[in-house]
Amino acid sequence: MNHLPQIPAPQMRVPATYMRGGTSKGVFFRLEDLPEAARVPGPARDALLMRVIGSPDPYGKHTDGMGGATSSTSKVVIIARSSVPDHDVDYLYGQVPINDAFIDWSGNCGNLSSAVGPFAIANGLVDPAKVPRDGICTVRIWQANINKTIVAHVPVANGEVQETGDFELDGVTFPAAEIQLEFLDPAAEDDDGGGAMFPTGNPVDELEVPGVGTFKATLINAGVPMVFVEAAALGYDGTELQPAINEDPAALAKLEAIRAAGAVRMGLVERIEDAARRPLTPKVAFVAPPKDYVSSSGKPVKADEIALLARAISMGKLHHAMMGTASVAIATAAAVPGTLVNAAAGGGSRDAVRFGHPSGTLRVGAEVRQVDGEWTVTRAVMSRSARVLMEGAVRVPDGIF
Repeated sequence: MNHLPQIPAPQMRVPATYMRGGTSKGVFFRLEDLPEAARVPGPARDALLMRVIGSPDPYGKHTDGMGGATSSTSKVVIIARSSVPDHDVDYLYGQVPINDAFIDWSGNCGNLSSAVGPFAIANGLVDPAKVPRDGICTVRIWQANINKTIVAHVPVANGEVQETGDFELDGVTFPAAEIQLEFLDPAAEDDDGGGAMFPTGNPVDELEVPGVGTFKATLINAGVPMVFVEAAALGYDGTELQPAINEDPAALAKLEAIRAAGAVRMGLVERIEDAARRPLTPKVAFVAPPKDYVSSSGKPVKADEIALLARAISMGKLHHAMMGTASVAIATAAAVPGTLVNAAAGGGSRDAVRFGHPSGTLRVGAEVRQVDGEWTVTRAVMSRSARVLMEGAVRVPDGIF
């Protein structure tokens, strides 16, 4: 009996836009453009988006996908008309691990938040009556991962998003148009609508890390859950660049152990081992008083230009600049007397802070207040930029779900 050869499955085309937002980039989709099975959360959606990025990749290169094999470039975003009153769009963000077969939906990406407004305007998801011919279009964004509001102020020229300009952002090679972001009430909340900015109630805790030691730590929910420790307690001075950390497996293991212990102490996971399935949050960072250093681009950063030094770990590696949500946490913690971040910045009170990171400096503002003995943050503000890199359709093999 003759058997006809099996015809390989064709590739499907999924409309998408590849965008840079802040110091990150990712693949953006309109919810309505996804295959029907992927329009709802679940295994089909995750399978599609992992294949788009090229994960899991045991070679760690993302050669067969759109990912860039770093935490800053292995990201996906889904945008839809908002289901929440007084908002323009819903924004859902997924962090795609490089070597593991899952997507972490537990947090937001502050950098890619800057690209949401431009994408929404360009794709007709914002009421045309709200878009000026020339000026600033205000886009109210519902961050669906964490149920928070972000307000993006997007420049518009000739009725279209203005992408080019002279705004420079350390960590991004070329200048672009400035986009101001407001993160409203960014302190994380639990499922019951409660939750404190300091989950333990303390600006500083003694954090016991099994097999590693005990560290002073500031555990804060603002922008993203963060575990701050002192650089000196780790043997650092806060001027470290990526090679010093990322080429030291023992250092990365210690920082991951601190992150996992912090996750348990903050009530995000029940057991230390559960933190591995939640690599996006919390994040761990170390801080230090200001000191002269040379950034990764060769640009000198002077101690008198900054209030403190900060280095943060993202998905198991030292970030090349600073995550946007971590920047919110830094500004918020710097504004609260008694935190390790505030101490590194010299103490006192402040409503804005400029800090040094591996690629240069960043200024972020935060408005905090104390009510009935508990601290809360009402708003954080920062400037970013965004740009479309490519638009059209991504292709993935049919039949992957």
